[in-house]
Amino acid sequence: MVTGGAGFIGSHLVRRLVDDGGEVVVADDFSRGSVRNLLDLGVHIECSKIDLRDYGRALKAVKGADVVYHLAARVGSVEYLHGSELAELRAMQDNLVIDANVFRACVEAGVKKVVYASSVSVYPIDMQQKPSVVLSEDDLRYYNPEGGYGWGKLIGEIELGWMRDVDIGIARIFTAYGPGEPLDETAHVIPALIRKAIMYPMEGFVVWGSGDQTRSFMYVSDCVEALLKLEEEASNPPIIVNVGSDEEVLVRTIAEKIIKISGKSIEIKYDLTKPVGPTSRTADIHRAKMLLGWRPIVGLDEGLRRTYAWAEERLKITR
Repeated sequence: MVTGGAGFIGSHLVRRLVDDGGEVVVADDFSRGSVRNLLDLGVHIECSKIDLRDYGRALKAVKGADVVYHLAARVGSVEYLHGSELAELRAMQDNLVIDANVFRACVEAGVKKVVYASSVSVYPIDMQQKPSVVLSEDDLRYYNPEGGYGWGKLIGEIELGWMRDVDIGIARIFTAYGPGEPLDETAHVIPALIRKAIMYPMEGFVVWGSGDQTRSFMYVSDCVEALLKLEEEASNPPIIVNVGSDEEVLVRTIAEKIIKISGKSIEIKYDLTKPVGPTSRTADIHRAKMLLGWRPIVGLDEGLRRTYAWAEERLKITR
């Protein structure tokens, strides 16, 4: 069972599980027509339109599953999740209810393994307000996560730590990107900038902030590989690893690379009034390398080219 299996990372995970011969069921609410992600990847399997905020539906969804990959969540851009107190509240409330229902259902249904998509947002946000911050799993020494979304993911991890009859793997996912990611107002930085480059000059190419903030960017296939390895190594107490790139990249550099791929003469404008989130956050992935034998293998330039080509085709179809 993959919850959120029609979403960005979920659809790629489902495709990989199917290719590997797995029997897979998808539970998703298919908001914003996300089932298209599965169709684009050539996946035709059993799918259930389920609101996991309803416990009865969550229980029905996981019954019969040996393994549950739990990716369903309210996700999106900095503005979508953190643009107002109401956005923070909605992110926290939705994700708390979804996680609680899925975890309770897993216990009741006798699920053997759970792989949970947690987030870099669980780390103290105050630690990320200076340049070149590298976050390791041991940096969660006190609780000050990033807004309602971060609190939801942190409480999800705590809940899993109390589930003694289930083997668990927890992925603290840093920024993933690739084909299938939203190109609308919920888009993260890479798809948002790719969209702007494709639409230029009909739309301006505006970078939020100064461009000096840094992130680590991981191509989606590398993220999927880490989740599969977490299933293999799931344990109790849970195994917890960072899943991301250990390469620190300026948002300004990402913008310049995307412009180069576009082949256009684009003038970058920087909007200092827009929310940009933390100053920096890069993944320390030593634990994932050691415990999972995993590291990202798709380079940034190649990943950006693949994502740009996909977005260009998608936007051509929808225009």
